[in-house]
Amino acid sequence: MKKILLSLTVIVGVVACNSKPEGFVLNGTLTGDVENGTQIFLRKIDENNQPYDIDTTTVENGKFTISGPADSPDLIYVFVDKIQGYTPVVAEKGEIEFSAQKDSLNFAKVKGTVQNNIFFNYLSESRALSDQAMSIQKDMQNANMSGNEATANSLRDEFAELQEEYKNFELNFIKNNPNGLISALLIEKGLGTRMIESDEAQKMYDALSPEIKETLPAKNILKSLEAAKAREEKGKSTEIGATAPDFSGPTPDGKELSLKEAMGKVTIIDFWAAWCKPCRVENPNVVNIYNKYHSKGLNIIGVSLDRKEEDWKKAIADDKLSWNHISSLDYFNDAVAKLYNVEAIPATFILDENGVIVAKNLRGPELESKISELLQ
Repeated sequence: MKKILLSLTVIVGVVACNSKPEGFVLNGTLTGDVENGTQIFLRKIDENNQPYDIDTTTVENGKFTISGPADSPDLIYVFVDKIQGYTPVVAEKGEIEFSAQKDSLNFAKVKGTVQNNIFFNYLSESRALSDQAMSIQKDMQNANMSGNEATANSLRDEFAELQEEYKNFELNFIKNNPNGLISALLIEKGLGTRMIESDEAQKMYDALSPEIKETLPAKNILKSLEAAKAREEKGKSTEIGATAPDFSGPTPDGKELSLKEAMGKVTIIDFWAAWCKPCRVENPNVVNIYNKYHSKGLNIIGVSLDRKEEDWKKAIADDKLSWNHISSLDYFNDAVAKLYNVEAIPATFILDENGVIVAKNLRGPELESKISELLQ
C-alpha cells in the first residue's frame, strides 16, 4: 500500500519547467493564529529531487499574495516557515486561490485555474482510496495480532482488490483528463514504475492536449518512449532464433578473445559478477554441467560485470570456473552487456553450433536438460 500512499510524493518530486516572465498570481489565506511577518516560500524541485526557493513573501493578517512566471503548467510548492508540510500548486497563468489551516498544509484547498481544479480533484479521489487502504491495513494488523487468520486473509484479498481499483482509477483519470498536467505526471510515474506498458503509454501521450505536451513531464514521457523503442529494437538482435551478435573483450591474462573464437557445438554466454550472489550460487551447477559436457562440445564464455580485476580473478579461481572469460571491468556499462541488452544478472544465452540463440536464462536442471538435448 506504500505505493498508493506515496503516489503524490513520487509525483510532486519529478517536475521542473522552463518559464517566461508573466503568469500566475497566488492569493493565500492561512487560518490558525499565524503571526504577521511569517515567511511564505515558493519552491521547486531540482534534478537531485531537492527543493529550492524561487520566491518568498510574508503573511499579513492571515493573508499573502505572491506571483511568478508560468509559460506552461508546472508544479510548485508552498511552504510556511517553521510549519511542517507543504502544498503542491500548479503554476499557470491566472489567479489561484489558496486556503489552509496552519497545521494542515497537506490538506490545503487550491482552486481558481483549470490545472489546479483538475489536480485537486485527483488528490481528493486519491486520498479517499488511501484512507480506505489505511483502514484495511489497520484491521488486518489487528486480525493478525489476535490470530484471526480467516479475517486476515479476507482483508488481504480486499486490500489487493483496492490496489487494483487504485490502479484503474489512475488510468481512467489520465484518459478522462488529457488536458491535465497531473495526467502527464501519472503517465511519467507509470512508465518509471512499469505500471504502464509502453504501448499504452504511447496512446495516452498521443491523447494529451497540445499545451500539456509542451510541459517537461510530457517531454520526459516522450524520451522514455523513444528509449523503450530503442531497447525493443536492440532486444530483437538477441531474441531466441536470432544469430548471436559477435563481440570480443579482454581475458584475465590481458589477451583479446571473441565469441567466434570461443564457440563450440553448443555455447553458453554467461553474464555474471563476483559480487552477484545468485550468480555465485548457480556457479557450482554450471561447473558440473561444463565438466560433464565440455568433451562433447560444450563451451562457455563468461562475461563479468565486475569493477575490480582482483575480485573477478579471485571469483574465477574460488569457484573453479575453468572456461573462457572476458571483462571490461565496467559494471553494467560493459559494452557486451549493452549489446545483449542485459540489465540484470545472472543472464545466460545458449547458442547452437551455428551461433543461433536457442534458449535464454535457463538454470539448474533446465539448463542441463537443454545442453543434453542439443548435444545428442
